[in-house]
Amino acid sequence: MSDRMIEQFMEMVRIDSESGCEAEMIDYLYKKFTEMGADAKKDDYGNLVARFDEKGCKGKEAILLSCHADTVMPGKGIKPVLEGGVIRSGGDTILGADDKAGIAEIIEALTVSEIHPPVEVSISRQEEVGLLGVKNLDYSLISAKIGFLLDNDTLDTIVIGGPSYFAIDVEVKGKSAHAGMEPEKGINAILAAAKAITALKLGRLDEETTANVGVIKGGLIRNGVPDSASFLAECRSLNHEKGQRLADDMVKTIREEVEKSGAGVDIKVDNLCKAVDIPADSLSVEISKKALKTVGIDAETTFITGFTDASIYNNMGIEMAVIGIGARLEHSTEEHIHVEDMEKAVKMILEIFRLCSE
Repeated sequence: MSDRMIEQFMEMVRIDSESGCEAEMIDYLYKKFTEMGADAKKDDYGNLVARFDEKGCKGKEAILLSCHADTVMPGKGIKPVLEGGVIRSGGDTILGADDKAGIAEIIEALTVSEIHPPVEVSISRQEEVGLLGVKNLDYSLISAKIGFLLDNDTLDTIVIGGPSYFAIDVEVKGKSAHAGMEPEKGINAILAAAKAITALKLGRLDEETTANVGVIKGGLIRNGVPDSASFLAECRSLNHEKGQRLADDMVKTIREEVEKSGAGVDIKVDNLCKAVDIPADSLSVEISKKALKTVGIDAETTFITGFTDASIYNNMGIEMAVIGIGARLEHSTEEHIHVEDMEKAVKMILEIFRLCSE
């Protein structure tokens, strides 16, 4: 099992698929799933849904397994290296185990399984940049009412809740002038943006709420008063109403501080996903716990302030637990995965199949 799965995984991570550029990866999986006997379809947004008929059982409800095809940057030219039972990148890119390890584990489980109910496999695009693929997914291609998202790092936790997430894009409009000859005739957009940012409450605000400014840009030349600047902020909370209030407060503070400097401001707020949680004793969670016990893991449920495709699936009425793939240090050039953990994940999926076939 290991050699085939490792080869499969390493072949996939060599396929460039940074967010927005997943077409080659989706086409690869379309061909792979079709060769495995699935009825595979790409929707209008470029997501992939493949349905595998039941095997070794009859009359069971379909289940959904889901992963995303895209990776974060730097994800071009990945060269996976296997050493001592651990797979890493060459060191100058991410590995792409998030989420291609999950895909490899699903493929291996479907390959070796002797029994499973109808299985629908959904592979989304652009998860890493705002869950765009799953938001635009053609849900008529999916019949399953429960599912399992393979996109958690650790195997010993099952994610049952995610946050409301607000992206706040800010454009500050000042007035240009020569910085040495007549600075008093200008309005420094960078300074106005900086004052707004320093007035915000950032970081972990409480156990379920965070806020951040991650990008700032502005100016063209050293000796010019900059007439434009922009920054990208965010906030998130496991309580939707709290998150909405925080987003509103951030917008109010930004507007007030920028306008105090005499500059103008344009603020765009996008609620990318709404807080959701499923009961700790829901069917998908109970099945996941039982499956993990077969590999010696007594998993606990948890909430995260990161977001996953499960938030959207649950909002759409598909009960979705988030289970682990075994990846470590995702979103960094230190990302790696132990083959032993991948094998445990496959056994977990096989037990999920068995339990759902009873």
